[in-house]
Amino acid sequence: MDSLLPITNLPLFLAAALVLVVTPGPAVLYIVTRSVDQGRKAGLASVLGVEVGNLFHVLGAALGISAVLLSSALAFDVVKYLGAAYLIYLGIRKLTSRDEPGDVQFGEQKSLRRIFSQAVIVAILNPKTALFFFAFLPQFVDPSRGSVTLQMVILGLIVVTIAIISDSLYALAAGTAGQWLRGSLRYLRFQRYFTGTVYIGLGITAALTSANRK
Repeated sequence: MDSLLPITNLPLFLAAALVLVVTPGPAVLYIVTRSVDQGRKAGLASVLGVEVGNLFHVLGAALGISAVLLSSALAFDVVKYLGAAYLIYLGIRKLTSRDEPGDVQFGEQKSLRRIFSQAVIVAILNPKTALFFFAFLPQFVDPSRGSVTLQMVILGLIVVTIAIISDSLYALAAGTAGQWLRGSLRYLRFQRYFTGTVYIGLGITAALTSANRK
């Protein structure tokens, strides 16, 4: 790895990546919402799905796909609004669900496979993640040390690894809190409004995302 990574910048990269990953954003809110809604296993399934989606963005940035995405207003808008629409769709479905309080925990729970696949889609269709990897990774690449693509992949994998650890802690904490919240009759009656509102809010945030092109 010495021949691929600028070791003098690696501590700075790790510190910056840790701060950026730990700071709650749309992915963390999505994971926390899933964990509160359905427990720690659902939260961890969301974590895995989000990070698989993030790997696509890492490869996209490494292969130059993100550059194409950002250079095309149409391509960016398509991805942006698809992601926003999907999040809003999840929110509307939650708001319009007719779960009874006694059925929330055992009746309409989604399978872990479905939760995982939804998280992958949410992550892939999040243009802010593409922007992050496109803007962040190249700052720590040194062309004199070899393949730029391979360097970006390695740096991206480091970010994803940090995110898995951080997001899993969020999922476990939120899932534990969710067990208590689901024991509250008031929460059981109104949790779908909270969950649905969060999803719609994330969708609106994604729709308002813009690429700052020079």
